[in-house]
Amino acid sequence: MVNIFNMDNIPNEYTMDFLGKANTSYLGKLAGSDKLYVNIDRISPGAKSAKYHSHTKQEEFFIILSGYGTLRIDGKEYLVKKGDFVSKPAGKGIAHQFINTGEEVLEILDVGTKEEGDIAYYPDEEIYYFSDENLVFNVNSKLSTWDSEPNK
Repeated sequence: MVNIFNMDNIPNEYTMDFLGKANTSYLGKLAGSDKLYVNIDRISPGAKSAKYHSHTKQEEFFIILSGYGTLRIDGKEYLVKKGDFVSKPAGKGIAHQFINTGEEVLEILDVGTKEEGDIAYYPDEEIYYFSDENLVFNVNSKLSTWDSEPNK
């Protein structure tokens, strides 16, 4: 059975707020996607989409739906605006992060693969995160007090 949903009627349990500075609607999860995640990320002015990070297995694609900001990717920064899109291949060590440097909400369609065994690396902090096991390590040891919230 196919269920059709509308962006104007996303149940609250499929949207997560991040400290009032960003929120994500999990469209793929709501629609029952198995191999892809499909999210709408809304980033307030001055806020970040995530900590600067890369993935070992997860491939991602982003399109700016509204607003403008800065894409920090692979050690460089680029201005992005409505209509711009970019792909981030997996396993190439390409770290990425969106920063809303604009004056309105930066809205991003964020699509990627769901990959078992993916490890995220946060180069600014030299942190590795293995989400399957909820394990966080710095370069030398396991950590227990770190989290991925970028806007604290």
